[in-house]
Amino acid sequence: MDMKTINICKGTKRLKKMGCAAFVAFSLSQSLISLTSCSDFLEIEPQNEITLEKFWTEKADVDGILAGCYSGLQDEGIIKRMMIWGEFRSENVGIGQNINNDNNLEKILKENIDAKNSYTTWDGFYGIINRCNTVLKYAPEVAKSVTSYTDSELRANIAEATALRALCYFYLIRTFRDVPYSTYAFTDDDQVMDLPATKFDDVLDSLIVSLEEVKGMAVKRYPVTSPLYQTGRITQDAIHAMLCEMYLWKKDYDSCIRYADLVIASKKEIAENNRSLLQGTSSVSSTSNTETRFNGFPLVSDMSSSNIFGNAYTSLFGYDTNYYLYDQEIIFQLIFDDDPYGSNMKANGAVNTFYGNARSTIGLVAPSDFLLDDISKTSQRNIFADRNKKLDARMYENVNTNNKSVHKFTTRRIEIKGGTSTPEPDYYSLYSENQNGSNWVIYRLTDIMLLKAEALSQKLREGSDQEIVEYNRPILDQAFSIVNAVNKRSVCQTVLTDTLQRADYATKSQMETLVYQERQRELMFEGKRWFDLVRISRREGNTLTLSSAAMRKVTTGGALIANRLTKMDAIYWPYNYEELKVNKNLKQNPAFSSGENESYAKNY
Repeated sequence: MDMKTINICKGTKRLKKMGCAAFVAFSLSQSLISLTSCSDFLEIEPQNEITLEKFWTEKADVDGILAGCYSGLQDEGIIKRMMIWGEFRSENVGIGQNINNDNNLEKILKENIDAKNSYTTWDGFYGIINRCNTVLKYAPEVAKSVTSYTDSELRANIAEATALRALCYFYLIRTFRDVPYSTYAFTDDDQVMDLPATKFDDVLDSLIVSLEEVKGMAVKRYPVTSPLYQTGRITQDAIHAMLCEMYLWKKDYDSCIRYADLVIASKKEIAENNRSLLQGTSSVSSTSNTETRFNGFPLVSDMSSSNIFGNAYTSLFGYDTNYYLYDQEIIFQLIFDDDPYGSNMKANGAVNTFYGNARSTIGLVAPSDFLLDDISKTSQRNIFADRNKKLDARMYENVNTNNKSVHKFTTRRIEIKGGTSTPEPDYYSLYSENQNGSNWVIYRLTDIMLLKAEALSQKLREGSDQEIVEYNRPILDQAFSIVNAVNKRSVCQTVLTDTLQRADYATKSQMETLVYQERQRELMFEGKRWFDLVRISRREGNTLTLSSAAMRKVTTGGALIANRLTKMDAIYWPYNYEELKVNKNLKQNPAFSSGENESYAKNY
């Protein structure tokens, strides 16, 4: 971290200079501490005389910094990096309109990344990390002196700060591989800040250990009076979801499966509660529908009425005020509002810019030509299953097939008329410019289900002798049941006739491919695809799968992209040039040059 990064979120120095708004942020539907208490606090003495010791004196101080952590994650620059780092180098994303307004983004979409690209900066993430470390340092001291700050509240705050810190580091290591790592709060200029990079595996192990330590301390469910908190703040389910994915990256498949099962069991319990509360509404799946169509998994039905589909999209990504429904599937998300001026909440500016809005229906990025071609095909598709013909609702929920733009996150709702060989989507109004209210989903149930299916696929054995066939059969059955449940939810048929068939997936490689394809079509444009490809490359020890996917999104220049991605180093990102200038202990990713002359070091 450079000095600039540290100073953004430092404790003593910055608290002396920062105004109230810098560390009291509105998060979710209300602020976690009131502006009144902040004003009273500032009135005690001049702003420039506030010291660290006088700040950490009450629980509201802890709540304020925690609120700032969530607010930091909602920052447009953070969301943009979650989108770019996790998705935009993949074959899902192509160039949209007015890309000349963002030269750095255009270079990324052309796989022409250099160390001076502004999207290689990471200070926003380190700012949140240091806030979390500050909470972890001072919250226990506050609890000692404030009797009303209960032990359960302290433990829950520690779990929140630990999980948010782990989430930020997890984004960083999946993007850059080795990164500076510290669990100490930087509150003094005398502290050493130019840390060398810590190895990916060491950071990952440390994150897992820290989450294992706090998982039982987190809030299981927030009060019903705070419905947005259920998915907008860290819960036990959120920590279990993070551990599920981290163990998959660690190749500890049994642990991945164990935590996936905990999340699934929790969501089943929530679904049962929803069913009793909302019995008779079209949005809540009946018990028989859950068992037959969703193979027992508690998914929200995509069918709102006979032959009308798109309900799952509206519940999970659109303008649905029925908190019970997205709570049934969403595990953790960042909350936004389409009336930022009236609600004091943020709008989702990143989605507004990148994916489109009412003024610019196609954003800076668009579905790649490869993806659009795959949707238009009637057979031999690479992403969407041939067996489902044109009946997969996600073709229309992910992409506006009328104007070839990204649909997911950009509109409030969609209705898809089924009952024919080609469903007819009805796209409702795009969010107004600078008023995108779509929440940014970090974890949801189908993501965790498919992570479990991937872990199961890695437990399969290669070979065709009888012993291996018998060993593989129950694992294949279980993995297929998960994938098929996700897939069947999106088939635009009241009575299913065209779905995946278990007999088509009888080997390890066939099941692996199925899982990867289902993750791609289910989680498209959610900042997942490139990270999935990186995980595959780490597992396979080469870049063949990743590079072949990346080169698909261009009609010309595919060979150049393949050459650039020959070495494993190149699947990660370069450290920003300015970071290297300040932190002499940071050594550039060998796949990239210094950033002064060329984007990539020759690796072929």
